[in-house]
Amino acid sequence: MNTKPIKLTLERPYDKVPRCGSRFWGNPDLPVGYGYPSFEDEDGEPFEYQFVCQINLADIAEFDPEGLLPHKGLLSFFAKIDRYLGHFDNGTSLGLALGGPDDVKVLYFPDVVEAADDVNAGFAELVLVDDDEQPLNPREWGIRFNVPDSADYADDHALLAEPVHREWEDWDEPCSGWRILLQVDSCFAEDYELNFIDCGVLDFLISPEDLAAARFDRVRGQILST
Repeated sequence: MNTKPIKLTLERPYDKVPRCGSRFWGNPDLPVGYGYPSFEDEDGEPFEYQFVCQINLADIAEFDPEGLLPHKGLLSFFAKIDRYLGHFDNGTSLGLALGGPDDVKVLYFPDVVEAADDVNAGFAELVLVDDDEQPLNPREWGIRFNVPDSADYADDHALLAEPVHREWEDWDEPCSGWRILLQVDSCFAEDYELNFIDCGVLDFLISPEDLAAARFDRVRGQILST
């Protein structure tokens, strides 16, 4: 596969990102009545996954000429990464070993259309708040997509990234031969600091068969760091 990685450049939107638009951080748009994705820790305590980003796949169609990804719908990424954002009250987070089946979650909603304020009425933004009714997630960023020279994306957020941070030939089993669906780099802004151990990356991994079938419910997570 020769498709080049699709780089995600984050930028503050002039206005709020439209419903089902591509956004990083902020809050996910989910079908009305759909619960916020959550899991139980080792003690059976419920926790919400950290929302990372959502991609309106119409935005990336021109950068994916081989059609490796669907070009319609909404792809939403969640992960157990609280401690890498400095939230240590939730002790369950991905480590350097290959993550388990429930350490990351990717949701695909194929019926979403290109984002605009007057469409996708069956979706609503689901906002997590603290005890003072303040939003828990970092403030949202808009996403601009492009395909740069390979040397320019290695330390950035990217769809279909190459494993440039991997110091061994292949992923551990059962993920041998899998590819990176999304790479999330360590980054920071005025309201958050995301540091994967030592300025590393989080890779969402998918099998070639699942990618070809647009099946995203078996994605695994792996943190790579020097």
